[in-house]
Amino acid sequence: MSQTNPHKGRTGLDRVIHAAGYSWAGLRKAYTGESAFRQETWLAVVLLPCAWWLGRTWVEVALLAGSVLAVLIVELLNSAVEAVVDRVGFELHELAARAKDIASAAVFLSLLLCAGIWGAALWQRLLGA
Repeated sequence: MSQTNPHKGRTGLDRVIHAAGYSWAGLRKAYTGESAFRQETWLAVVLLPCAWWLGRTWVEVALLAGSVLAVLIVELLNSAVEAVVDRVGFELHELAARAKDIASAAVFLSLLLCAGIWGAALWQRLLGA
């Protein structure tokens, strides 16, 4: 019995167009179905333009903007893990709890990283340290 995915037959530009559509659908589903992603999206709407003001070089702007985008990326992965675990079943299981807790910890660390980068940049910009 073949283990190949019948949905993986697209190539070239057709594959790129369909992949972009799936990605857009994923972003829409995350925004409408995940309150944490929705909150972080609105935070990104505020912070990303601020990165251009706060950063003095392209590297600083990239770090500030990248840290915000990293939070969104990790939140998407966390939501995906939660969806898969919930698809398997809602009963309490040690491995399901571990998967969800670890994914949540990844979001927490990405938020700490983002806060640290923004805090250091604000400190330098506003206090001239």
